[in-house]
Amino acid sequence: MLTSVKTLFSSIVDYAGLFPPAQLTMGEAIANYARYQTAPQYWMLGNLVLPASRLNEFEELLLKLPLEEGQTRQWQISIILSQEVDSAITKIQSLHNSDKIAIASLEFPPLSPREIEKVLPYLPAEVEAFFETPYSGDLKSYLSVLQRLGVSAKIRTGGLSADAFPTIFQLDQFIFACAEAQVPFKATAGLHHPLPGKYPLTYEPDSPRAAMHGFLNVAVLAALLYWQKVTAQEAIAVLQEATIEGFQLPVDSIVWKDCRLDIWELQKARQSFFRSFGSCSFQEPIESLKELQLL
Repeated sequence: MLTSVKTLFSSIVDYAGLFPPAQLTMGEAIANYARYQTAPQYWMLGNLVLPASRLNEFEELLLKLPLEEGQTRQWQISIILSQEVDSAITKIQSLHNSDKIAIASLEFPPLSPREIEKVLPYLPAEVEAFFETPYSGDLKSYLSVLQRLGVSAKIRTGGLSADAFPTIFQLDQFIFACAEAQVPFKATAGLHHPLPGKYPLTYEPDSPRAAMHGFLNVAVLAALLYWQKVTAQEAIAVLQEATIEGFQLPVDSIVWKDCRLDIWELQKARQSFFRSFGSCSFQEPIESLKELQLL
């Protein structure tokens, strides 16, 4: 295992098995997450992603689950809020001090700056808050508000149809703007594969295929932009790298063209900038990395 690869992908996958296209039952998602905690690639596992509307169901099933040897004592969860922002706050506050559950982050739908300011006083100070950021509109102004309030951005990088995926220029613009504004971000959906390419949209045998972005490209680009090592034009080329040969992966660094990221730079960029990506599959990213002989 290369130290550079492990540093780049540490805790990078927030497991969202409840969501499409996997769309598992709560029991199945809980069982998977418990198993992944003790799997060989456990170090890639981030939070368990749950909708706020199903917190009661999750809590009831979790209480019945026996604690396996080696399993995390506190389940690190990320809660997705939709239209029930106000009603979910009380429940979140009660769960936050649970012995078995640790709320690591909250994920909000697109909200206006006024709405963001309204909910912030009710959120636990140590819980990271991600606000979904639309591609349309004045991106820089919106990110400046997030920066001022000390919260993070969330970008949707895919879905169940081809038009749910941002263009390479939209994704480039977003990551570049986040780096300029010094706003951390996470991605959600569509990043099941390390490198860009055309992949099936669902797990059905006859699923249509669509062009998808690569999570390796996004993670490397985020680190390069965080350390101001590439221009906006070069950033597009990073996102377009479709083969592993486009990157050099020595033990102690990752290199793209003449730009080198050492272990400390990779670690800092992941901790302070590109936080994670949500995926309904934990195994698919792992299997894809194995195919590239990175694991």
